[in-house]
Amino acid sequence: MSLLVVGLSHRSAPVSVLERASLSTDAQFKLLQDTVAAEPAAEAAVLATCNRIELYADVDKFHAGVAELSTLLAQHSGVGLEELTPYLYVHYEDRAVHHFFSVACGLDSMVVGEGQILGQLKDALARAQELHTAGRLLNDLFQQALRVGKRAHSETGIDRAGQSLVTFGLEQLAAGGDVAAWARGKKALVIGAGSMSSLAAATLARAGVSEIVVANRTFDRAERLARLLEEQYGQRLTEAEGTDVSARAVPMESVPAELTRADVAVSCTGATGLVLTAEAVAEALEGRTGAPVAFHDEAAATDIRPLPPTSVGTDENCPLDLAAVQQPAAQQSGFSVLGEAAVAGMDAATLEQHAAWVDNATVDRRQAARRGPEADAELIAALAATAAALGRIPERRRPEPVAALARPEPVLFLLDLAMPRDVDAASHRLAGVRLVDIESLAEASADAPMAADVDQVRRIVADEVAAFGAAQRAAHITPTVVALRTMAADVVATEIARLDGRLPGLDDKHRAEITQTVKRVVDKLLHAPTVRVKQLAAEPGGAGYADALRTLFDLDPEAVAAVSRAEESTEKNAENRGPA
Repeated sequence: MSLLVVGLSHRSAPVSVLERASLSTDAQFKLLQDTVAAEPAAEAAVLATCNRIELYADVDKFHAGVAELSTLLAQHSGVGLEELTPYLYVHYEDRAVHHFFSVACGLDSMVVGEGQILGQLKDALARAQELHTAGRLLNDLFQQALRVGKRAHSETGIDRAGQSLVTFGLEQLAAGGDVAAWARGKKALVIGAGSMSSLAAATLARAGVSEIVVANRTFDRAERLARLLEEQYGQRLTEAEGTDVSARAVPMESVPAELTRADVAVSCTGATGLVLTAEAVAEALEGRTGAPVAFHDEAAATDIRPLPPTSVGTDENCPLDLAAVQQPAAQQSGFSVLGEAAVAGMDAATLEQHAAWVDNATVDRRQAARRGPEADAELIAALAATAAALGRIPERRRPEPVAALARPEPVLFLLDLAMPRDVDAASHRLAGVRLVDIESLAEASADAPMAADVDQVRRIVADEVAAFGAAQRAAHITPTVVALRTMAADVVATEIARLDGRLPGLDDKHRAEITQTVKRVVDKLLHAPTVRVKQLAAEPGGAGYADALRTLFDLDPEAVAAVSRAEESTEKNAENRGPA
């Protein structure tokens, strides 16, 4: 038998599909019963949260198991199989264990590292135990997953990862300053009512914003979050800090109007398209300021210092005909040498005439022509300096360097915590907007403590998956080893009984000594093979050693099965005491 998981989550399916596929408590019970009644599955457990629906089962056939579990999920969720299939994922054997341990540690959660998932795992195990659909494999799996999750939270800072992401995003909006000082008195718009949006709303409330407006596609969820914010944060902050935090819910259709009033907006939805386009953000800014909003880089590009006239060769009465000079093809873009090529062949008198024309002056070319070589040399040097000052490219002069314009102080702060993004990246180019999204946070926090915690938890998961696999493979051969030792004990008992028949006068002392000697011999002969076979069976591909042991010692399969049933009965008694 092997572990198989078929499911869908926020990583594989849009929120609309997850919402439609959600399972009530009654539906989960019925799904468990139907799963264990199906041919490929011997055990089953359902993990159903707001962000995932997963069906775990111990199956004897992979392909048949995938088909059966997928069909059952579709039937009980009410979403057609054809519609559901593109969003389903499948994990098998070690990959299924790795996925489940990652889920238990919060690595697969929308809020990385959140601890709520551990309580949800306990509930899922309790349901399976109540219906007796969890056998040895799933009980071991869930119990170990709970231990792995607790270890991850105790040995690392993974439980701070989600909080760090929100806080780090707000720090980026505050340009590295104190978040509380930046947020105090601001009006916030939170788009979405899931885990990350709720965390962001709570963080903003603690930071001291004066108002939080929650918008969500399902208005009831927005209303519930707003009510919780009022109850959990508003009164406490009012008493502690004198800050009155109000919260209210609005439908998604009200986002454009609310964005006009907001100072900061946080968006984290499961939408597959943009929630806030650059045009919508621009309209909100215009509605707020009453003035047209320009793109910051376009505004900077148009603010160039006026240049001196460079109409040489094009304006009327210019003494130089530069249009006749061809510009090399390689220099048609960028720095042009058209002016240099034209001026290079001119005599001093003509250059002087051109310089005077540029300065709106007049020079008598006949007087210039009567000058000697020394005067010409001085004039050429002076003209060269003039040309350098005026620019050497008559038709396409390089603009003079202009200091970059300071970006206007933002009046609207946008934090996009969704993946894929909710907010159009072009919004960052709007003057008066500061946008921080997952991409920019990833670049800024690549070496943050949060990333180190995640890496550490991943190593814990990998180690625990290997240990769990080894333990399961070793456990698989245990009934065979127990059956072998039971058979050896029966052989010893039979031979001692035969000895009693042959030596009826044997006293108790000698009989006990002989019995103990025979047992020691048998134990020593079996010790090395049984220890070694357990080690080999714990390694990958070691499942065949149990069959080899049964064949070599001609063990009765029913004897092995009886040992397994006895162990399962003991485990069920332990289950009744509840999960760890």
